[in-house]
Amino acid sequence: SEKEQQEAIEHIDEVQNEIDRLNEQASEEILKVEQKYNKLRQPFFQKRSELIAKIPNFWVTTFVNHPQVSALLGEEDEEALHYLTRVEVTEFEDIKSGYRIDFYFDENPYFENKVLSKEFHLNESGDPSSKSTEIKWKSGKDLTKRSSQTQNKASRKRQHEEPESFFTWFTDHSDAGADELGEVIKDDIWPNPLQYYLVPDMDDEEGEGREDDDDDEEEEGLEDIDEEGDEDEGEEDEDDDEGEEGEEDEGEDD
Repeated sequence: SEKEQQEAIEHIDEVQNEIDRLNEQASEEILKVEQKYNKLRQPFFQKRSELIAKIPNFWVTTFVNHPQVSALLGEEDEEALHYLTRVEVTEFEDIKSGYRIDFYFDENPYFENKVLSKEFHLNESGDPSSKSTEIKWKSGKDLTKRSSQTQNKASRKRQHEEPESFFTWFTDHSDAGADELGEVIKDDIWPNPLQYYLVPDMDDEEGEGREDDDDDEEEEGLEDIDEEGDEDEGEEDEDDDEGEEGEEDEGEDD
């Protein structure tokens, strides 16, 4: 009856409220665990940064090997990123309110800054925002302007357009809640940058493996040819023997 259905709907609503309450409680407890382990991870991140500093061009190689980041890099961006010595991702203590990414650079011909940073915040109402370091470009070296000029020339000549400069990301605050590059660096690269640094080596090993397989196949093919050749020679020898026997028989008949 309609009355029973209405009562069932009301009970479902009550049960759903209990489920929602448990979900909120779970989120709070998960956040506490995340905060705890975020602190425990810090010494390991520090140790990793010290070791990475011993490897030249570690970060530019990592970015170039990452499919989403490499799509944002022009040739001059790559040149500038060769001076990048360290990357640090810091999640704010409560984790929910945001994070900061710091890029540390050696002295370079492009800009004066030693550190470029971008921060992402969620305010109390949950609205996202971002802010970043103003890049102090050296004279004639502003890659964000150069990329737009290159694009204009390319479009006039109907050539392939260069991607917008990686460094425009530091000035783009239009959609802080869906900053793809920031999320990729924080959630994909930062937890394990080594996997992207090593990508070409893995490809080389696979390539070598394929070459070895090809060599084995070629050797097997040669062996087969040799065996066939031996069989043919054997057949020819048999034919010769038969011919000689035939001649002997003819001699006996005479």
